[in-house]
This record gives sequence, structure tokens and C-alpha cells, in this order.
Amino acid sequence: MASATKKINTKTAAKAVSPNGKAAAAKYHGLDTATLVAMYRTMYMSRRIDDKEIQLKGQNKIFFQISGAGHEGILVAAAQALKPGYDWFFPYYRDRALMLGLGMTAQEMLWSSVGAEADPNSHGRQMPSHWGSPELNVPSQSSCTGSQALHAVGAAEAGYRAGLVKGLKDKVTGVKGDEVVYLSVGDGTTSEGEWWEALNTASNLKLPVIFMVEDNGYAISTPVEVGTAGGNVAKLVTGFPGLYIQECDGTDVLESYATMQRAVAYCRERKGPAFVHAKVVRPYSHSLSDDEKLYRPVHELEAEVATDPIRKFAEFLMTEGIASSEELESLRNEVDAEVTAASDIAIETPQPAPESAHRNVFSPDVDPTDRQLFDTEEGAELHGNAGTMVDLINRCLHEEMKRDERIVVFGEDVADCSREEYLDEVKGKGGVFKVTANLQRKFGSARVFNSPLAEANIIGRAYGMSLRNLKPVVEIQFFDYIFPAFHQIRNEVAVTRWRSDGDTKCPMVIRVPVGGYLKGGAVYHSQSGTTLFSHTPGLMIVYPSNALDANGLLRTAIRCDDPVMFLEHKHLYRQVYNKSQYPSSDFLIPFGKAKKVREGNDVTIVTFGALVERSNQACKRLEAQGITVDLIDLRTLVPYDWEAIAESVKKTSRVIVAHEDPVSYGYGAEIAARISDELFEYLDAPVRRVGATDTFVAYAPQVEDYILPQSEDVEKAVNELMKY
Repeated sequence: MASATKKINTKTAAKAVSPNGKAAAAKYHGLDTATLVAMYRTMYMSRRIDDKEIQLKGQNKIFFQISGAGHEGILVAAAQALKPGYDWFFPYYRDRALMLGLGMTAQEMLWSSVGAEADPNSHGRQMPSHWGSPELNVPSQSSCTGSQALHAVGAAEAGYRAGLVKGLKDKVTGVKGDEVVYLSVGDGTTSEGEWWEALNTASNLKLPVIFMVEDNGYAISTPVEVGTAGGNVAKLVTGFPGLYIQECDGTDVLESYATMQRAVAYCRERKGPAFVHAKVVRPYSHSLSDDEKLYRPVHELEAEVATDPIRKFAEFLMTEGIASSEELESLRNEVDAEVTAASDIAIETPQPAPESAHRNVFSPDVDPTDRQLFDTEEGAELHGNAGTMVDLINRCLHEEMKRDERIVVFGEDVADCSREEYLDEVKGKGGVFKVTANLQRKFGSARVFNSPLAEANIIGRAYGMSLRNLKPVVEIQFFDYIFPAFHQIRNEVAVTRWRSDGDTKCPMVIRVPVGGYLKGGAVYHSQSGTTLFSHTPGLMIVYPSNALDANGLLRTAIRCDDPVMFLEHKHLYRQVYNKSQYPSSDFLIPFGKAKKVREGNDVTIVTFGALVERSNQACKRLEAQGITVDLIDLRTLVPYDWEAIAESVKKTSRVIVAHEDPVSYGYGAEIAARISDELFEYLDAPVRRVGATDTFVAYAPQVEDYILPQSEDVEKAVNELMKY
């Protein structure tokens, strides 16, 4: 990787500079002539890498191409105005010139193009032009347009909160006091809701985020006036308080640089976020999978030739006497040779080994299944009066927040009272189920705070905070409302470590109340949906059935180095039967360690959550019939304790998998399939599943009871298996 402190190779560029260089700096917004020529060199190199990739794609030597052609002017200006390795960058796939200006090389980009192991962006896992560089403070970026907007806000918010909490400044990565977060999108992305959520939060907290919109007039084939009311997004954002709004001709390098200077200064001075609307052109199709001639007439394309930023800037340099046509031609030849040489090397560079696909799905450094490090369950001393699951989760949060200042807790209604002046007058909310009660009073509003009513906002901001070494523990108020955040969880949080091959990680805990068996919950307060997330690589899933397990598993989740979804069954929150005295602050239960609830010889029941107690009640009645059951509480769904399951099945030869989700396509199918695959010789009967009907949960109590699995359903299934 090129040096993070060197933005432009001025030494090489200076060969083409007329001798009166630095004297003209004042005339060009502080840029000397050597720098101006270097910026041209970067722009031209960006275009030539695009052209080389197009050539390679035609030769079937690479497999995808998307260009930054036409955007080069505003991007070299942005690179020059910002500081690589100091500021933070959340670019999008057109930002090749930006990355070159920050220090990435042609060689590195072409390694990415061919999917080489040496690719610094993803080591062959991402499409080309999906940037990532820890040295330059560019976290791994995805294809999902606009999702990075919330990440940028979260990254800026990490610095903001570091300034509010004593002792946190040294623990948040890259706190300088004036660092800026750069976010860029195309005009089409401004139709995404998450982009607007990001703008809202940045304005509300006065965060130092530059929202760059590179407006080339098209979102693939859709013109800007179709996607944006009035055809100009800058006019739509004028109502955001404290937002510094600038528009510029993004094909004009000097105008773009002056604009960026003002935006950067505004953010460095902590006045709030800035919004830069840069009009650019798109001389190439959206990508090589698109043919713009199908929807753009020839005259429109020809008109853009005159405003091509590379052509315009070359003419400027010659007109100003900064470089002659011969000098620029020599520079271009030099760049062409560099790109060709880099391409030749890239083609011969090995791709990753096939088995490397398994690398960095989860952290190689912290293994929450390690029973040497994360198991203090056996012999744990308990004290005090018995508490509910709510009590023991709350206690764990208090203890972990005291232990680790990096932990921040936020979500909808999790604070005691957002208006701090009322705290002495009110009891406080602390979550709709009171799980986070008194955390704000104890640790302050900088670490415990309410979010907007926007689930994607919660997860996206948590993602950005985690990039800078905060440890978010966030709450989605009800599982039923998690789906606006599904995109962030599946396409960003879970996949980040893998797509960057370990260069970017985002450890966090997502607490989610789930489940039914509460009268009146109906369709939008009683869902479970474990299968949707357990099917996602890179995400750990925890599902405790009692207060003590919830305490120990949450503590492990917080100390984990991967994203963890922590599912808390609402029906179990305050049940008397699952109460426990309080363990110590070092009480840990490792992931992938099931609990044997009952010992038996006739049938194995594998279950979790609310079905543990329902299965246990069935077991008591079955015992009176002379049937004994091995009852296994999985406790964690990803990973799960296969060894415990296998050992039990080998003993009983009959298995039931019980869960609250609908039977079809549910979590139980995975367990059942693996048992059939690996333990078939031990089975005396088919593997049975007990779950909900393939419907949603109803409001009417008797209909809800019919839909959700009951202890009688478990008992019936056992009796049927015993007939074999």
C-alpha cells in the first residue's frame, strides 16, 4: 500500500511543470503548479485504468467493470482537500480518482480488477472499485448504494462521543479533534431512505460529515428528474439546520477544490455537516452490463465531450502556461506505460486459494466457543435475591458498561429520559420492557441514548461506531420491526469481515425481544424469525431460555469480536420459574455449549427459547408414562452444540426438534437434516419437528394458542415416535 501521508506524486508530475511553479499558488486557491499537474496526472490515470479494465473485460481477463469516468475533477479536488489516514472516507464505486489521490496505486487497483490475492481492497472477494484500505481510513465498502451513509455518520459520531466521555478519547480510533468524515454517493442514491436518515442524524448532532453527491444526471438509465423532485437534490436539503450547502461544477477542478476547501473547513471547525452537490458527466455507460445508447441520444453524449473534466483541465493547464501540450503528452505516455505494466503484472498475479473462502467468516482472534476463556459456568457462586431475566440482563449491562467505557447503548426508548432536566422528576423509561432501566442515570446520556424511530439508523450508526473501536449494544424494540434494518444486518454487518478478508470488522450486540405466548401480540408483536438470521454467515445468534443463561451469554456476546444477535423472549422476561440469583461480573457462558435440562434414554428433544419450558412440562407428563427424555437447550443457534446433539441421539435413537417458528423451512430443518446425514445409522425413527403452523400469529388468544406449539404438541410427537 502506498503511504497514507502522501496524497499526490508531485515528484513525477513536476517533470511537466513550467519553472514559475509556486509563485502562482495564490492564484489557484493555494495550489502550486506542480500540484496542479499532479492532479491532472491522477485524473488521467483514473481514466486510463478504466480503459484498461474495459479492454481486459473484452478479453475475458476480468469479470466486472464500473468506471469513474467524468467524475475525476471533483474527486481529485476532494483528495487534495482532505487528509488520507487522518480523515475517514466512505466512497462509492465511481471514486477511483479519489482513491488514487489518497495514495492507492494503479497496481493495487488492477490487482482488484483481476481478483488477485494481493488486492488490498478485498483480496479477491469484492468486485473492482469497491474500496477498502485500513491505512487510508477507508473501511470496506459494499455495492449497496447509500448504506454507507449511516456508517459515515456512525464513524463521525464515535469521535463526537469520545469528546463527551472522559477517558474515551484514547480508546476511539483516530480521534484528532478535527478529523472529517467524507461520504460520497451518486444522485440516484439520494432516493434511498437510509441516506436521508443519515443526513437527519448528522444535522441533529452537528457531526463533521461531508455529504458529497456526484450528480451525473442518471441513476443507471433513470434521469435525475424522475428520481428527485425538482431534479436538484440540493434544493431539497435546505431545511436541515446547520447544514452547509454548496453546489459546484464538478468538472471544473479549481471550482471543485475551492468548494471542498470551504466544506472541509466548516466540518473541521465542528460547525456541523456539509453538503456538496457536484454536477459531473458520465461519458461511459453505468457499467459494462449497461448500454447507455439504449436510452441516451447521440446529441446528449456529444454535448458532454466538451465538459469532460480531463479535457477541460488539460486545456486550462496549457492556457495558463502551466504545462505545454508536449509536456502533457509526455506525462500521458508515462501514465499509459505505468498502467500497462501494472496490468501485465496483475494478470500474472495468483488469485486466492479456493480454500481461503472460509477465512475470516468470524474473528480469528476471539473465539467465543473457547471454553478455556469463556466458560466460568461450572461452580459459579450466586448471591442475593432471585431476579428475573430482565433483572439479570440489566445487571450484566451495568457491569459490562462499568468494565468497558467503549460500550454505548442506544435504540428506541432505551434511555431513562432524553430530556435530562426531567430525570429528577420522573421514574424513567429504560426500554419498553425496562431492560435498560437506570443505565442512562448511571453512565450518562453520552453512552445511553435514544435513537430516531428508524431501525436501519440504529444498526448503520452502530456499524460506523464499531469501525472506530466503540462497542455498541443496541436494541431493536420488537423483532417484528427489525426488517427495515435487515439490509444493514445482512448486507453490511454480517458480511464486512469476510468481504474485506479481515481488514474491516464491526463487532456489536443487537438485542431483540422476540416471540409470542403473550396475549394480544398478534402479527406485529409476536414473531420469532430465527431462520432468517441464522442462515446468514458472519452473524452469531444467541437465544437464552432463563435468567442466568441470559446473563452469562450476554456477557460473552459483549466481549465477542463479531456481531451477535441476542434474542430475548418476551414471555420469558419475568417468569418466576426461570429466575436466578445473581452471578459475579466474570460469569461467562461460551457459545456453542448446550445445556442438558433433563436426562433420559428414550427420546431426544432439541429446543431453545420458550419451547424449553414447554418441552419440560411435556417431559414431566411423559415420565409418568414411563418415557424418559433427554432435553437439550441449545442456548446458541449459531454456533450450536452438535456434539451434545450427536451424543444424545446415539443414546436415544429418537429425536424431536422443537421451535417457535413455523415448521416449514425453519431452524429445525437444519438440525434434522444434519442428524439424517451424519447419524442415520443410530436412528430408530424419523426425525420429527414441532413448530408453529405456517401462518402468522393471531390476536385472538385461542387462535394464537392453536398457531404456536404447545407442550401437548411436544408430548404427542414423543408418543408417536415411541411407536417405532
